[in-house]
Amino acid sequence: MEMPSLHFYLGLELGGKCPYLKVLERFSLKVVMENEGALTPGLERDNQGPERKFGVVVVGVGRAGSVRMRNLQNPDSSSACLNLIGFVSRRELGSIAGVQQISLEDALSSPEVEAAFICSESSSHEDYIRQFLKAGKHVLVEYPMTLSLAAAQELWELAEQKGKVLHEEHIELLMEEFAFLKNEVVGKELLRGSLLFTAGPLEEERFGFPAFSGISRLTWLVSLFGELSLVSATLEERREDQYMKMTVHLETESKCPLSWIEEKGPGLKRNRYLSFHFKSGSLENLPNVGANKDIFLKDQSIFVQKLLGRVSGKELAAEKKRILHCLGLAEEIQKACHQRQ
Repeated sequence: MEMPSLHFYLGLELGGKCPYLKVLERFSLKVVMENEGALTPGLERDNQGPERKFGVVVVGVGRAGSVRMRNLQNPDSSSACLNLIGFVSRRELGSIAGVQQISLEDALSSPEVEAAFICSESSSHEDYIRQFLKAGKHVLVEYPMTLSLAAAQELWELAEQKGKVLHEEHIELLMEEFAFLKNEVVGKELLRGSLLFTAGPLEEERFGFPAFSGISRLTWLVSLFGELSLVSATLEERREDQYMKMTVHLETESKCPLSWIEEKGPGLKRNRYLSFHFKSGSLENLPNVGANKDIFLKDQSIFVQKLLGRVSGKELAAEKKRILHCLGLAEEIQKACHQRQ
């Protein structure tokens, strides 16, 4: 979810009333000086006016795309600031729940479409992002935004040139489990840790190398313990059995070891197993901390705040740094695994 510098948001078309963020048609624009001189537009309420809605298309209608479409049809919350124009799919579907299918060409050329939610398989993200940014649209994309660091850097530069929001979804950071972990590790000195994720098979051709398709776990580790460096990585594969196991050894800036394992194959249940050892004690696995409710909707709300220039330059810069760091690590892991094969 790495963003362009905030002065580009001054060019966003803002106006009209958004009930979710209480932004009204006529507003006073004040510039708030952030740390390091970033410019952040602040909005002050003035008089009432018609609702301001950003026209949206959803690209890809699998699990994530279907949830996105349902959320966009929700009359409450941040969806009040968004207007679902239609969906794009390679399949001929006609309509879904009253929402019409439109062609990619129409989505790119239509002035009604101001933003795209890209929910297709990971291998197609880069091309879709580039097309919509070039067409002058804002973009929300499911992680990973690209399957290489260079492509992500290029697309962010394009977003900055166009003055558009490029937002990479990271719902794993909105989960109750992560909130619990964040609270548990704060102020503690890590000695060592490990994170194992298991699940059924996943097609690498569609979703990328395991370090990319599993980047949400890497994002957890970076968000909890800061930037990491790669020590070693190996990949065990039995393609005839649809089985793979990626083992990654990382270390924190203070040289504490962290291991990350992705294991996927038939019969393996989707699960996380973690073990963190601190000077003050240990944390072994996660307790039941409750259901994760409306995490895609929460992510959508963050996107709307960015559209309206309500996120500080400092926050955007930190987010961009984290995402590029994780993509860079994923690329290093992929290269290390291939060198050992």
